Amino acid sequence: MNPSLIQTIVVYALPVIFAITLHEAAHGYVARLLGDNTAYMMGRVSFNPMRHIDPLGTIAIPLLLYFVTNGAFIFGYAKPVPVSFGNLRNPRWGMVWVALAGPLCNFIQALLWGVLERVLPALGVSEPFFTRMASAGIVVNLVLCVLNLFPLPPLDGGRVLTALLPVRQAISFARLERYGFFIVMALLMTGLLTKFWLLPLLSIGYDAVTTLLTPLALLLN
Repeated sequence: MNPSLIQTIVVYALPVIFAITLHEAAHGYVARLLGDNTAYMMGRVSFNPMRHIDPLGTIAIPLLLYFVTNGAFIFGYAKPVPVSFGNLRNPRWGMVWVALAGPLCNFIQALLWGVLERVLPALGVSEPFFTRMASAGIVVNLVLCVLNLFPLPPLDGGRVLTALLPVRQAISFARLERYGFFIVMALLMTGLLTKFWLLPLLSIGYDAVTTLLTPLALLLN
């Protein structure tokens, strides 16, 4: 196996595991707070990555795409957390908050990795492995945050839009869920999603992280 591939896998492994695990657990945790115990009863409100990893979507598909595209295109997913929206005390707005919990969790993680990235040099740590991991943590979490906010079911942004639409339109829009994965894959592979959604919002995300960490950066300098 290519040594650079091994290094990349090792650097990204921990950030990816945390990003996926906490994203899914956040959905289940917020759902429980708002009245639905489905995910909790099924053991999905957990920090155990094995409860969230999908062998096909989390491992097989990303590795296959990496080799097929020579690292130019990678996409994957975790097992979705089961939520019975009808059990929520306020199903409509509950759906919004449950859906937003995952991307928000990823943004918070990006901030925490950003803190680590700035603190390491201040502590005299110059080991490239740790600095690369911190940078990878920011990238991975911002990408997951932004991608999941795309307004198409079954992505989180699609759940939010479904909850905000009038009932008739929401029902029609929700029917896209069975095709959502294939539509997202097509948009990613053609570059449209990257050009018109991911890159613009990633730029905003990086600016937000930088702005929020400016006081820390000034303090450490």
